[in-house]
Amino acid sequence: MEKTKIIFGTDGWRGLLGDELNNVNIQRVAQAFALYIKENGTQNRVAIGFDGRKFSKEFAHIFAEVLSGNKIEVLVSDRILPTPVVSYICLTRKCDAGVMITASHNPPQYNGIKFKSSDGSPFFTEQTAIIESFIDRNEAVKSTEKIAEIDFTKDYISHIEKLIDFETIMNAGLNVVIDSMAGAGGLMLENLLKKHNIKVQTIFGEPETDFCGRLAEPVAANLQPLSDFLKGGNFSLGLATDGDADRLGVMTDMGEFMNIQETILYLAQYIKLQRNVDGPLVKTASVTDKVLSFSKSTSVEVIDVQVGFKYVAEAMMESGAAFGAEESGGFGFKGHLPERDGIFSALIFLEMLSASGFNSLDAFIRNKRLELGEIFYSRIDSINDNPKRHNVLAALTANPPNTLSGFNVTEVKTYLNSRGLINGQKILLEGNPRWLLIRVSETEPMVRIYAEAENDSEVKTLLESGYELFNAYLQK
Repeated sequence: MEKTKIIFGTDGWRGLLGDELNNVNIQRVAQAFALYIKENGTQNRVAIGFDGRKFSKEFAHIFAEVLSGNKIEVLVSDRILPTPVVSYICLTRKCDAGVMITASHNPPQYNGIKFKSSDGSPFFTEQTAIIESFIDRNEAVKSTEKIAEIDFTKDYISHIEKLIDFETIMNAGLNVVIDSMAGAGGLMLENLLKKHNIKVQTIFGEPETDFCGRLAEPVAANLQPLSDFLKGGNFSLGLATDGDADRLGVMTDMGEFMNIQETILYLAQYIKLQRNVDGPLVKTASVTDKVLSFSKSTSVEVIDVQVGFKYVAEAMMESGAAFGAEESGGFGFKGHLPERDGIFSALIFLEMLSASGFNSLDAFIRNKRLELGEIFYSRIDSINDNPKRHNVLAALTANPPNTLSGFNVTEVKTYLNSRGLINGQKILLEGNPRWLLIRVSETEPMVRIYAEAENDSEVKTLLESGYELFNAYLQK
């Protein structure tokens, strides 16, 4: 029987359970990973965690047995837990790397693997390429000799309690709703806040393999239950974490989803101007260019990278950045981890709101818009399984448009994946700000189109033009 070809994407490996994610293929990846650790590790130790998806725990233990069979010491979580906890354990337990069995926010029929470096950051492109090249070099060997099952959460919780001003949050009198989306975040945030006498309750706080029928991505389309809950009580805000709790979505007390771009802009301002953290800001291409305007008025450097938090993490570590953000709700903070963390981000957000003097997130946002202006942004996630979709951006780069939706094109930026192929293109247009970004997903059959402009009507028009442009090239 011919073996399935395994190709890593932007953030590790994800695939459908059964044909792609199965015991055999997990062993193949684990053996390749073991060879990588043997050649590049110094501690001969790896941490492994898992989310609440179907077979995640089983896959974690299979992975551990293969590493043990290669004489590598393995620390395995004794429970479902968020991805950032594994990242932090890599630091505290001096591991060469971490492995998290998760497909993040993907639908429940998917699972996958994320690789973490010894400093807690995502694996760099060249590291995943080496592991990919090692697949099937050796047959997998297994044992249970060097496996220890432990509680990863104690070190992590102790660490973040030292970094968050819980007293300010408590004194603000906030009433918080957490939506864990039946994911790995569970009751972690609720337990932390209750410990510090902060009023909080959680919905969907027990991990479920199908996320209770929702897609576990904290975006407006998936947060109707949180919206309904907020509208039914007297709350300050709602906070939602994704399937493996490394991303954050925010809702106002009125049950309205907070524009993620505003979340990023306000957090960046808070980190730099109120927390006074040294270092530049890092953002992906899909993050609002209003961050650039903020940087000009405050002399803060902004580093722009392609979509994918590993690129944010690389830039954060290279530059000593204060804060890094991606449009999908992933945030990294200096002094914590060069990695996204939905749990820590939620606590920083609560600290920011508490320090503002507002008890209502809706009132806080209205005040911020008077200060910084509104952000007009949206995106389209278009299902597309046409094998030619991966070739469109190369053709578009070779022959870019001069105008789009009646606006002149001022610059075209392209972004490459780990194999040197174009997987993203950002078209900058006249205006402040005005741009279109097209990306072809490497982990699912999806084309994503993003736009920011000077009003909602322009955003809608740009998204429609981007969709038509992509499909026109797809038909050529």
